[in-house]
Amino acid sequence: MNNRELFNTVNKILLESMKPSEQIKRLIIGGEFNIEPFNKIKKLDQIEQNPKYHPEGSALNHVLLVVDKASQVKQYSNNEEVFMWASLLHDIGKLTTTKVRRNKITSYNHDVEGEKIAMNFLEKLTYNVKFKEKVAKLVRWHMQPLFFDKNLPFFNPKDMINDVEYKEVALLSLCDRLGRGELTPDTIELEENRIEKFKEYFKEKLD
Repeated sequence: MNNRELFNTVNKILLESMKPSEQIKRLIIGGEFNIEPFNKIKKLDQIEQNPKYHPEGSALNHVLLVVDKASQVKQYSNNEEVFMWASLLHDIGKLTTTKVRRNKITSYNHDVEGEKIAMNFLEKLTYNVKFKEKVAKLVRWHMQPLFFDKNLPFFNPKDMINDVEYKEVALLSLCDRLGRGELTPDTIELEENRIEKFKEYFKEKLD
C-alpha cells in the first residue's frame, strides 16, 4: 500500500473496529508501517516511558491502549474521525522530547511538539485542512487536564478554549489516563473524577 491507501485503511480501522490495536499491530508486523509518515508511529515502540506512570512499557504500547479506549467512547465525541486520529497521534511528540533527566524518563513539551509533528504527519495524507487542524489542536492540548489537576503553570485555559472544545480534550485525556497498564478500580474512579472536575471548571467559566 502507498501512504494514501494506508491512511484510508487505518481510518476505516479507527472508525469501525472496537479494538483497533489488533489490526494496527498486524499492519506494523506486516511491514506496512515502514513507510513515511506511518514509520513515526512504529518508532514509538523504541520510546521508553517512566514505568511509575506507564507500566505497560513503550509509548507505542500506551498509544494502542489509548486507541482501544477511544474506540469505546468515540460516539461521545463531536467528530469521531478527528477524535480517533488524535488518540493515535496524541503522544507522537515523545519521539523528539523523550530524555532521561536525573535518572527519570521525561517527555516535557511533547504536547507542543506533538502538534507540529501531527500536522506534518497528516499533511502527507490528506488535503482536508480543517481535519488536520482539529487533530493537531487536540494533540496540542491533551495534557491540559493533568496540568489542571496538578495546578501547574502550563495550564492555559484561555488559549485552549480558543482552539478546541473542552469536552473533547476531557474525553481524549480520559482515554489517555485509562490507556495504561495495571489500573485498579480505585485508580480508574479517581481518574474519572479528575476529568469531571476539569469539565466542571470550564462549565462554570462558560455558563
